[in-house]
This record gives sequence, structure tokens and C-alpha cells, in this order.
Amino acid sequence: MDKIGFIGVGNMGGTLARIAVDACGGQNVYVSSRTVEKARQFAEETGCTALRTGSLAERTVMIFLGVKPQMMEELFAQIAPILAQRADRFVLVTMAAGLTCERIAQMAGGDYPVIRIMPNTPALVGQGVIPYCGNDKVTQNDFDALEQVLAGAGLVTPLSESMIDAASAVSGCGPAFVYIFIEALTDAAVSCGLPRSTALEFAAQTVLGAGKMVLETGQHPGALKDAVCSPAGSTIAGVKALESGGFRAVAQNAVIASFQRAKELGK
Repeated sequence: MDKIGFIGVGNMGGTLARIAVDACGGQNVYVSSRTVEKARQFAEETGCTALRTGSLAERTVMIFLGVKPQMMEELFAQIAPILAQRADRFVLVTMAAGLTCERIAQMAGGDYPVIRIMPNTPALVGQGVIPYCGNDKVTQNDFDALEQVLAGAGLVTPLSESMIDAASAVSGCGPAFVYIFIEALTDAAVSCGLPRSTALEFAAQTVLGAGKMVLETGQHPGALKDAVCSPAGSTIAGVKALESGGFRAVAQNAVIASFQRAKELGK
């Protein structure tokens, strides 16, 4: 098993590192962070090994770059000289919004294999979405290795790089929008008399179940909605309230705003 490195163990990098430990064993996973203590604490919790960032860039074969887009140039200023001295082959895996494979290779200072992924936080519970693409230096074996490492995250699927930002606006940013919806459903149910714990459980399970219905029945969500809306019933009254509040337009605007922001981050 090749050595796998994670530079940055925040919300997303840490989630993927945990998945990699489960898939490949802690002895094959190395982590680093801006603060050595954070990396050590993470390593103690998960059974992997903490290294300084330079050592990790020198030793590992698949290097996950778990830093924000605006921090990427600072990171490569540190590790690019180390990567340039390597005689063996390695793959850079970026999860920075808006930064293309070409841009990552430019910042890295070499014609290296680059895989771009856009994971989301539900990967932590095995229900994530991770679209990926790569530059022309990436082999099918590299993609197969990536899927093996991240298999426990949920749906790991190839996608054209031209579609990655759009996918991220839905699956990467979308959980935040869904959490707001769950919170709103919960608050409304509390207003109607349900205890908060019960309201939250019912709201979350309803969102989970509705999503599963879409995936497993193959029916259009509009048809599934219509099936719940009896004539002059309570559901259609609620749908009318959503429509009068511009619910669809607001949801669409949220995704489009996220997409546009990702494009800005890549400039």
C-alpha cells in the first residue's frame, strides 16, 4: 500500500483522513497541520502518523491538499522545492474550491499528476458525494487508488472538470442549505407543539427519507411531490406557502451564488 498524506486536518481534510485510515490502515496514513500539536492530537485519535508538512511532502505518494484556496500559494511556497527534488512519482489531490488542476500544477511548479476532488461533509457518515477529475498526467491506476482510499465516503464518481464547480455548488455547499431547511422545519414543528428533540428527529428523518425516495424510485421529484398533495389537503396548502415565499427561486439563487463564488476563488 502506498503512503497517503493529508496536509490539513480540518473539517474536510480530517474527515477524508479518517476515511483513509479505515480503508488503508493507520500505518499507511500521514497527516500534518499548520500547528504540530493539532496533527499529533489527530494522529493519536485515529492511529495514523503525524509529520511536519515538509516531511509529509517528501515521503507520501498520494498527497491530499486540505487547505483553503487562498492558502494554497503559501503552502506551495513551502513544499514546492521539496516536491521538485523527488525522483519518484506522486499525485497531488486538491479539494480547494475554484482551483483547477492546471492552476494547482502551476503553483506546485511542476508537470505533476493532479486530481481534483470536491467532497462534502456527509462523507463523515458514509453518505457523501465526491466528484473527481484529473489532468492528463493522472492514470487510471491513480483514479482506482483514489476510489479505494475514499470508498467509505459514499458516492465517489468521475466528472468533467468543466462541471466540478457546478457539482460542488450542489453537493459541496448543499448540505448547509439542507441543514437550514431541517432547522426551519424543526422550529415550525416546535411552534405547532412538538418537543424540540422529536421535531428535529422527524425533520431530519423526513429529509433523509425523501432523498432516498428520489434515488431509489427513479421518479421525478415533482411526481413524488404530487403524490403527497391531496386535493384541498394540508400538504398542498403548505406547498402554496412555499411557492408564495419564492422557495424555489431562493434555493436556486443559493446554488448559483455558490457556483459564482467558486469561480471567483479560482481567479
